Amino acid sequence: MYDIATRKRALALVAQGRSLNSVSKETGISRWALRAWQQRLEPLPHSACPRCSAPPTLPENPGAYSYLLGLYLGDGCVSRLARTYTLRISCANSWPDLIEACERAIRAVRPDNSVCRVQAPGCVAVSASSVHWPCLFPQHGPGRKHERRVVLETWQRKTVDAYPWELVRGLVHSDGCRITNWTTRTVGGVRKRYEYPRYFFSNKSLDIARLYGRTLDELGVEWTSSRSRKNSYNISVARKASVALMDARVGAKW
Repeated sequence: MYDIATRKRALALVAQGRSLNSVSKETGISRWALRAWQQRLEPLPHSACPRCSAPPTLPENPGAYSYLLGLYLGDGCVSRLARTYTLRISCANSWPDLIEACERAIRAVRPDNSVCRVQAPGCVAVSASSVHWPCLFPQHGPGRKHERRVVLETWQRKTVDAYPWELVRGLVHSDGCRITNWTTRTVGGVRKRYEYPRYFFSNKSLDIARLYGRTLDELGVEWTSSRSRKNSYNISVARKASVALMDARVGAKW
């Protein structure tokens, strides 16, 4: 017999797209049991969904939702299980406090749903199951996000407008970083090295890049954009005043 926590961890591995055979080899749980759990495991208890209520309302914790939306658009996905859905946010092992912040945001948005962490090479998948994830993330759909349209619904736009810095923080914490650039200049015949910080964001989805840029515009943050050889849309914040504003409201990963 296996407890619920063990079943959840095993099903979270299956939700990553792995075969029952590979999960069975890693966990020691038979493929028959895994298949049966997919069909029989009851969804976790869940609180009322603000989008399913009559009339639909905004999330109870809109700031946490805006941050989680940024994480989802960057490094998240929603996967269909037999009787529920799993939200999974991939966080690099290098940023343990980011993993904690991600878990807190999920708990704030769905307080009655359990959250688990599944270790993968170089990262941790912070996951939670709920039948309401498609309600809260209607951008969910088949294929990769950059291969389909990603447009916020009206209620999401209202939430982001009320908590724009939380969205920016989530996007930077997922697909962005704060780095130090350097250059050299000749002053009085002497070549000197100068260093300056900047924020960098990269995503293959034009819709997500535009959402990030438009939100920065509304916050008074100056930015520039470029396109990489790998077809990613890159947005850089390097002006001193704008970097200072980002430092005060976003900060580097930790």
